[in-house]
Amino acid sequence: MGINSKLEAGSVYFLTMTVVDWVDIFTREDYRSILIDSIKYCQKEKGLEVFAWCLMTNHLHLIASAKEGGPLSLSDVLRDFKKFTSKAIVEKIKEIPESRRRWLLDRFEFAGKYNKKIEFYKFWQDGNEPKEIYSADFLQQKMSYIHANPVRAGWVIEPHHYKYSSAIDYAGGKGLIDVIFA
Repeated sequence: MGINSKLEAGSVYFLTMTVVDWVDIFTREDYRSILIDSIKYCQKEKGLEVFAWCLMTNHLHLIASAKEGGPLSLSDVLRDFKKFTSKAIVEKIKEIPESRRRWLLDRFEFAGKYNKKIEFYKFWQDGNEPKEIYSADFLQQKMSYIHANPVRAGWVIEPHHYKYSSAIDYAGGKGLIDVIFA
């Protein structure tokens, strides 16, 4: 079943986008900035609505939808987001002093080698693991899960202390990405 058949217009989804082979790429600010800026662009220009988010070292969680009557469906926004960030991050790997450059490029090249749709490098795993938010309880469960990720990883004691998450917004502060409060 293709991703387009899974994402219904007007629905809110819990999504997980994972780097191929679970490569820890988002340990560097250069790569995190590409992702944050891309989410902001998709919000402004493509109708992406973000309710919660958390960026870990090798995956991104979102609770999101596409704006009703917006320019694109959520499937289209996610496709464009993944395509752009994949290319931008690979280009950034090539241009900055990156100690893992050869290894990273080899991993991403190998991941796309036997896929006819991939020209050079495959950065993201296929799919987004979409789970439709069907109730307020399920929404709260997924938000708690997302925001507790950095705590479980041992990086922070409290979820709202983690910079790359919407937990700060739900604790009364202002995070890096505008969120719609659920």
